[in-house]
Amino acid sequence: MTRPTARVLALLEILQAGGTRTVADLAGRLDVDERTVRRYVAHLIDLDIPVRSVRGRYGGYRLAPGYRMPPLMLTDDEALAVLLGLVAGRRAGLVTTTATAMESAAAKMRRVLPEVLGRRLDALLATVDFTAAAGPAATRETGVLLTLAEAARRRRPVAVGYTARDGRRSERTVHPYGIVVRSGRWYVTGADSASGEVRTFRLDRVENPVVLPGSFEVPAGFDAAARVLSGLAELPYPHEVSFRVRGTAEQITARLPAGLATVEELPDAPGAVPSSQAAGAALAPEAGDEGSAPEAEAGGASSSAGAGAREGGTWVRVRLRAERLDWVPSLLARLDRPFVIEHPEALRDHVRALARRLIAGADDVPDDVGPPPWSAPAPPTPPDRP
Repeated sequence: MTRPTARVLALLEILQAGGTRTVADLAGRLDVDERTVRRYVAHLIDLDIPVRSVRGRYGGYRLAPGYRMPPLMLTDDEALAVLLGLVAGRRAGLVTTTATAMESAAAKMRRVLPEVLGRRLDALLATVDFTAAAGPAATRETGVLLTLAEAARRRRPVAVGYTARDGRRSERTVHPYGIVVRSGRWYVTGADSASGEVRTFRLDRVENPVVLPGSFEVPAGFDAAARVLSGLAELPYPHEVSFRVRGTAEQITARLPAGLATVEELPDAPGAVPSSQAAGAALAPEAGDEGSAPEAEAGGASSSAGAGAREGGTWVRVRLRAERLDWVPSLLARLDRPFVIEHPEALRDHVRALARRLIAGADDVPDDVGPPPWSAPAPPTPPDRP
């Protein structure tokens, strides 16, 4: 008897979805009678696929727990999703260990795909490109990542060895509240026995995790991703910058790179502002504000800055830490809202210098178009140094 291979494979795909399927349900989905379903199951058992029979009123068939099917049943869309996921994961620094794991996984996938589909996917992978540069790939042990993820899910404490950025190594117990990936680096955040506080740890600096007896509770409403971002924004740097901006916390946060700064909403009426603070005038007043463009020269606030700083409305305070100050003026210009510099004083000189360059560039009419004589550095991605 010729075996209807397509329907046998369709039966396997149904069982792969999990759970127990009754004979009647399988017969209806395959459009065959119940006797034929039993024959198809026998074919699968002959292929050493562990199909288990479940007795009783609601019995039927299911696959044995832990059975893994090779990727033979992928549709075109599924194969494309898996291979692009491997490539994108590697570009974003999400794939564990080295590029070898991604390459070997892709090679195994490629070997079991039909020739035509494999050739089309090869063509896509050979021609696809990304607009963003590849993210940094921090080497990490897969076992460390999986152990901490399982402990976070089961809410079990973990004993770890940790090497801080200054090279000091310590032993501590962590209650892992969550795992977060940021700019190609993985972090675990949770309660730390050494400090008694919620801390964030880089996974590539964690060694020898051992799950301990006991359990813990995650604080209600705890947001692991938000905690990691706020922790990165609070790292110590040479310059601590603080300025006020007109707008709501939601509006300003949306215009800032994630994890770059902390935003604190202020009372609606900020009141009078000392002239020394008002010197950090906005590069361009908000639409509808009175006043002209800010002064290009140092030595005082423009009329629009003074008016904007004293007018009512919603204001927020933005705090950030920076290795250098030269990129902060371009960030203020990007916000495109009235602002007041609180500190450091040196930031005012950088803002005035950027204003002078902008005015010079706007007034200059070159004979032929070429690259600008200067370029303002873009705000950097917050370094990952917890």
